[in-house]
Amino acid sequence: MMYDALYGRQSIEKKDSISVESQLEYCKYETHGDPYIEYADRGFSGKNTNRPDFEKMMSDIKAGKIKRVIVYKLDRISRSILDFANMMEVFQKYNVEFVSSTEKFDTGMPIGRAMLNICIVFAQLERETIQKRVTDAYYARCKHGFYMGGRIPYGFRLVDTVIDNVRTSMYEEVPKESEQLKLIYSMYADPSNSLGEIMRYLNNHGIKNLRGANWSTARLSEMLRNPIYVEADIDVYNFYKSQGANIFNPVSDFTGYNACYLYKGTVSKTRKQCDLADKEIVLAPHKGFIPSKTWIACRVRCLNNRQSTKTCKAKNSWLAGKVKCGNCGYALVVRKAKTKHGRYFVCSCAGNSGACKGTGCTIYADVLEEYMLNAIRNKLSEFKKLSSGKDAGANPQLSKIKIRLTQIDEEINDLLSKVANANIVLMKYINDKISELDTERQTLQEELLSLTVSKAGDKIGQITDHVGKWDKISFEDKQTVVDTLIKVIKIANGNIEITWKI
Repeated sequence: MMYDALYGRQSIEKKDSISVESQLEYCKYETHGDPYIEYADRGFSGKNTNRPDFEKMMSDIKAGKIKRVIVYKLDRISRSILDFANMMEVFQKYNVEFVSSTEKFDTGMPIGRAMLNICIVFAQLERETIQKRVTDAYYARCKHGFYMGGRIPYGFRLVDTVIDNVRTSMYEEVPKESEQLKLIYSMYADPSNSLGEIMRYLNNHGIKNLRGANWSTARLSEMLRNPIYVEADIDVYNFYKSQGANIFNPVSDFTGYNACYLYKGTVSKTRKQCDLADKEIVLAPHKGFIPSKTWIACRVRCLNNRQSTKTCKAKNSWLAGKVKCGNCGYALVVRKAKTKHGRYFVCSCAGNSGACKGTGCTIYADVLEEYMLNAIRNKLSEFKKLSSGKDAGANPQLSKIKIRLTQIDEEINDLLSKVANANIVLMKYINDKISELDTERQTLQEELLSLTVSKAGDKIGQITDHVGKWDKISFEDKQTVVDTLIKVIKIANGNIEITWKI
């Protein structure tokens, strides 16, 4: 004997939704007294077919028990075009009719099949629209700093709070754990410490993570990338801006008090944590406790982990990893030869199917090292002259100047974007305003230099001491000096271009 299959589904029970029992009652009218089997899935979405009673019904169809499938409404059985098409293919294979009791579809007629496909398209559109509304609501709450759930990070506990008259939660520092985090950040900010060395130190000293287990390098790396701990000031704002992140809060809010939330955002197409382009930054309601300078130093190291770091650089030159070909941008590597100089820098891309013809000159490693040592000494001498001014210490003006400089750059860019559609009167206003802003920027930059040079005095003094006894310090210390002072050295056609970090 063959049966009618009555199928009902309800994802969540709501007052304005029809219950599974009511759906099945409607379906019974279509049986006209024929025997039937009821199938009901409660608490399952229609976005896929991973539903126990649906799978049982399909098994009965393949076993030849079912002659007709009756549903209350089309979207009760499927909201996916692909799933519905596959289902209808099975129905046709086993000669099973499909009936929607409220929409009156007859799949035995061409017009019925066409109308059925149109309806399933709109059913999927409705599901995707609901998903977008949920996503938009989520990110709207994110941008207000509301607690969005998830695992509580190491270093915090959860406390109740009110934001914009909405009851929510926020993080509060756990002093014992935050002290461990400060130690981790300070250790990793030192280029001589690797993640493995920090992990072993913590485990050997009995310092456990949030779950009471030993640390791993992956867990440490995750924490070192997280802006939830940083004292978010203008330097953090500029860091994320330079990486292409979307920042919700205005620059004036980055005072160094609040920490940050980092979200994937609605535009970003990558889940890679090292890629910050199109990620979204929102100031969090809780207070950060890792200084921005320390946090940025660690975050930059995490970004550069894909490239050669100090711990894995070749030992054949303390300039290794810093020297690039000015023609193609690839690294220059040291090659040894049985000649007078013994070591040469050559382009790593040269000779690869003619991709680069090289730097256009012979670069002796010992000659370049001597040249760079003199360049470092000259650079440090500039700071020695400048640092004779009075020490500004932790001047509160420093942050205000940086914020204003960023605001000026944004104002100038906004004015330049209006040039294309400007008339004569507006162009005069734009030119005058840009000139005024540029004058203010120059004045602020001079004031900023006088404040930052004295602040960097101690650090520069340590480096100067290292350079003074260059022949006696270790190879690793030489690399540390180069890493601290120099971003990149580009060489092409006899020209050397040095990009300094100071």
